[in-house]
Amino acid sequence: MEHSIEAKVIDSRHLKLTQPIQIPPGSKVMITIEPTEAVAEEQAWYTLSAQGLQAAYGENELDYSLDRIKTPNPEYQS
Repeated sequence: MEHSIEAKVIDSRHLKLTQPIQIPPGSKVMITIEPTEAVAEEQAWYTLSAQGLQAAYGENELDYSLDRIKTPNPEYQS
């Protein structure tokens, strides 16, 4: 069982979870600390990827006629 839940640091010994978890008291959990810079960099990569997809499939995408298809897919259903 693997879950990812965010938490806010209250002090050096306490965290406040953003949502409740359903585990028994005394269960062991693993905490991964992600530096703020790493989160910002990851978000920048997501944004760059989304921009690339938007450019590839955006409103300016050309419409291709059926006569341009070299090898039709026999399983395609419109």
